[in-house]
Amino acid sequence: MSDRAPFEHVQLSAVPTIPGPGTLSWIPVRRHFGIRAFGINAYRAGEAGQDVVEDHTEGSNGHEELYVVLAGHATFLVGGEEIDAPAGTAVFIRDPAVRRAAKATEPDTMVLAVGGKPGEPYEVSAWEFWFAAESHRRAKEYDKAVEVVAAGLAHHPNHAALLYNLACNEALAGRTEEALEHLGRAIELDAACIENARSDPDLERLRSEPLFARLLSRAPKPRAEGENA
Repeated sequence: MSDRAPFEHVQLSAVPTIPGPGTLSWIPVRRHFGIRAFGINAYRAGEAGQDVVEDHTEGSNGHEELYVVLAGHATFLVGGEEIDAPAGTAVFIRDPAVRRAAKATEPDTMVLAVGGKPGEPYEVSAWEFWFAAESHRRAKEYDKAVEVVAAGLAHHPNHAALLYNLACNEALAGRTEEALEHLGRAIELDAACIENARSDPDLERLRSEPLFARLLSRAPKPRAEGENA
């Protein structure tokens, strides 16, 4: 039984935003309440043209997603089709493989996102951990960023992008051995990490290490069935 109150409420505008990729500003609704049954988050754009849904698919985790425009006005691009979405619009994406993104067309646009994999218990998405670490990384609080990202390994021990982001933060923190270990594991799981690592400025401290060059020349192993992408 949780020791938290039986119910809580909050104005979403009062929840501190966390910077995401590009111009995305993440309102971590699930983390704020400690929700464990389903994924739910919100995104806020202060200006027109800013992202309210990052360009992505859900192919690696199989999530269905529902987006609801709570305020303002957005334009979604889903599977190559443009959707005009004023406040009150709901956009449901049944196929996880469909690419989706959205941008605000008015200032102060807010979009709520709810997602989960049909037929399976909810598991916190890996991206939440590196998103949550981003404000620490930008503040150069690298050890704190490492701590936040590393917490995700308990949920996703074989997630290549999580391991790669952990390696980046460890490199920035000067934790070279740990960074090389986690980078190596990420490369084993996903060969795309090799190309990312070649030019990633976060890994600059590793470039003089002989192991770094060996990792980037390593032939990737096939991903084992059932491992997270």
